[in-house]
Amino acid sequence: MTNFITHRVTYSALALGLLLSAGTGLTPTSSAAAPKSVVGTSPWGPTDEIGRLNLMTPQSRAAILARISGGQVYDLSVEYFIGMPSWQAAGDPPYQIWMTHTPHGTLVSDPMNVGDEMNKHVSYTGTAVSMYTHTGTHIDALVHFGLDGKIWNNFSAEEHLGDQGWKVAGAEKIPPLVARGVMIDVAGAKGLKALPDLYRVTRQDLIEALERQKVALESGDIVLIRTGRMKLYEDANAYMANPPGMSLDAAKFLVEEQRAMIVGADNLSFETFPAEVDNNYVPLHTYLLAEQGTPIMELVYLEDLARDGVYEFALIGGSLKLRGADAAPMRPIAIPIKPRSSR
Repeated sequence: MTNFITHRVTYSALALGLLLSAGTGLTPTSSAAAPKSVVGTSPWGPTDEIGRLNLMTPQSRAAILARISGGQVYDLSVEYFIGMPSWQAAGDPPYQIWMTHTPHGTLVSDPMNVGDEMNKHVSYTGTAVSMYTHTGTHIDALVHFGLDGKIWNNFSAEEHLGDQGWKVAGAEKIPPLVARGVMIDVAGAKGLKALPDLYRVTRQDLIEALERQKVALESGDIVLIRTGRMKLYEDANAYMANPPGMSLDAAKFLVEEQRAMIVGADNLSFETFPAEVDNNYVPLHTYLLAEQGTPIMELVYLEDLARDGVYEFALIGGSLKLRGADAAPMRPIAIPIKPRSSR
């Protein structure tokens, strides 16, 4: 098979799809006869910039908070470290952290002009970081992918994209999340620690896992899919290579049939490669973001929930308000909730 992993993880979604097609004989499923995809028009009006996040209301937030059972709080975010999985081959910067101030350096340079005696007494440490907005646990804003120069609700790049980012629908528009969360443990339902490389999760996989978990989805849910890939997170090469992901049919099941508000997973790109269609290298991203107005959460840590069999919970989290950005890091938490029958 073609080797597409370098010493440091460096591939892009497009490159991966092409290499897999060339090196393994896998080819996208042809859909030449399918109607051309177009961006969605929001049912919430011509000025809507958040899409299905409109399903979250004061009433829905109050309802889920009233069901919190207390006890353990689950952190659904990953740690950031040099060498972590990233999109370097697409031209995006890897995660970097460096010291801007150290106790010894401050003593030498005295940047605050307070003198040796003060610097010996007060130890000063400072750091800076740089990274791509899609690094670590994050949420994709609706501007991330579009179709034919437009994004969700027919906003156009020509009119709404400036040198400092999008003027509409940027990451700063994403409200704090307080909603019912559901984790669908597809790997666990199959008796596996993790799904096989390149496995494409189907609609039937989701239905069977939900039945096994005895959980039904509801309108406005944040639905997170566990593939088990997070077990490889500390080994970036292994985590990035041949990842499993969702099928387009499974995504449509969650959004159109079950009315999910947000979808997400524990892999890096939600979908897998090569693409199922021949005219789009990221069909799930364009379907979810541009056609349906559905944000995507990626690199979500679900291992502790799976270990404890916690499938439904209150998900609470906020993303950084990065003006005009196409994604933002976030730190979501999950708090178990009481069954409806016991309230």
